[in-house]
Amino acid sequence: MSWQGFPRTLRISHRTMMRLFGIETEYGITRDDVPEMDPVVESMELVRSYLAGTFKRRWDYAGEAPHEDARGFRVSALQQDREEHEFAQLDAHRAFSFHEMKSDLVLPNGARFYNDHTHPEYSTAECRTLRDLLAQDRAGERIILRAASRRNDTLGGPHVRLYKNNTDFHGHSYGCHDNYLVPRAVPFQALVSGLVPFLVSRQVVAGSGKVGTEAQESRYVPGPYQISQRADFVETELGVDTMHNRPILNTRDEPHADRQRYRRLHLIIGDANMCEYATALKVGTTQLVLDLIERKAIPDLKLEQPVAAVKQISRDPDLKAVVRINDGRTIGAVDIQVEYYEAARRTLSGLDAESDWVLKEWGETLRLLTQNRGQLIGKLDWVTKQWLLETFMREERIGWDDPWLASLDLEYHNVDPELGLYMGLEAEGKVWRLTTDDMIDEAVRTGPGDTRGGVRGLCVQRFAEQIQSIQWEQVRFAGGFRPHTLDMSDLFDPQEVMQCSGIFMGAPSPAEAIAAWIHRKD
Repeated sequence: MSWQGFPRTLRISHRTMMRLFGIETEYGITRDDVPEMDPVVESMELVRSYLAGTFKRRWDYAGEAPHEDARGFRVSALQQDREEHEFAQLDAHRAFSFHEMKSDLVLPNGARFYNDHTHPEYSTAECRTLRDLLAQDRAGERIILRAASRRNDTLGGPHVRLYKNNTDFHGHSYGCHDNYLVPRAVPFQALVSGLVPFLVSRQVVAGSGKVGTEAQESRYVPGPYQISQRADFVETELGVDTMHNRPILNTRDEPHADRQRYRRLHLIIGDANMCEYATALKVGTTQLVLDLIERKAIPDLKLEQPVAAVKQISRDPDLKAVVRINDGRTIGAVDIQVEYYEAARRTLSGLDAESDWVLKEWGETLRLLTQNRGQLIGKLDWVTKQWLLETFMREERIGWDDPWLASLDLEYHNVDPELGLYMGLEAEGKVWRLTTDDMIDEAVRTGPGDTRGGVRGLCVQRFAEQIQSIQWEQVRFAGGFRPHTLDMSDLFDPQEVMQCSGIFMGAPSPAEAIAAWIHRKD
């Protein structure tokens, strides 16, 4: 199934010039040929298997600032600091450093592919349209599968398996983070008050579904189905950490852009989606809510207990649970989404084709959730997975507490086309496609042509051996007595992006390209 109304192009307006988003996905990884897998080494080997040559460390970690908090202070320590310390203490026997273990690669499509200690992670290039984002996200599946194929060639069999999900069913969660460029002029407290009710309820559209319950570092309990895989691991409303005391709204202030003008909204509450339609709604509706916040047109909602509400909503796939809000009312998750949808429809209709597509599909999805959920099979992951599992349960005459279902839950997310349950549905044409295979193949090779992600990828394509260091907002090339640096911290205008790409495409060297870019207005 495909969606013919999905916009192929987007009229460039001031809004679309400033719109930028991306997805970071940590993949689950297993090996079936060893009794115990070392996830640190296996993830590192997987990432490096993607390379045709030897690994060279080029990622610029000095450009990262994860301790900065958007609430106006700097935290002294994060869980990842403890992780690095433990690596130094416990893994001192390893023949590589912590940063060598991460094995950071920047790919020709502008994406970052690296080992997040125990999980391979693929971070898309920055995208301006949902069409590009879906293609870049699906490209990550093919890239990680290609790495697994090469790793399996070395191992002598199809032993490595990869899962685009958020839990190992042993008390460990790994993330799928959606990121958005936001004007610094929007107060952070406005983001908090506007986003928290929306994010708590967004799972009814973007949850990937899960059998049973668990919590961080605790035992998995087989049992009833729930909407979200991430909900069990949400512990606080606000916080800067991503690995411990996980928040609804992450407060990390690491813009990867001009700090005076921009902030990066880094959301860690979301599930990893297999359904393209769910990914499009997850990101598309969030972008619309950010537009509402900027226009001060957000619904007046405040949840009394947002953390408890995340779990309460997730554990009620019948969508009958209600939560208490600031005016004393109780309200269901779909009704919270409806309030945001109606505000967006009133305020944002007619902005551009993509916004109108999101509004139309958002409204229709909310209607179907309560009136005819079967029509969302193949569109929303939690609905699709529930349908699959309930079909299996009827055939096998088992209940939700059967441990068998956890393994089927996991296989829904297997990205191998020969093994994954979702992939099987896709091959049979039973899910909604908003991309084509040709679009995905192109996204493996190149980044979006209208964002700096495409410029970054072009630098890797043309001048990889001359790159001295690289970060999201800059590329530093070796050469002569001093390096040449391409600064992209304010490179967001699509016309300027395309001009920069043209210069780097035609220049014989990085130095000449950077000189031409700097003096382009002379």
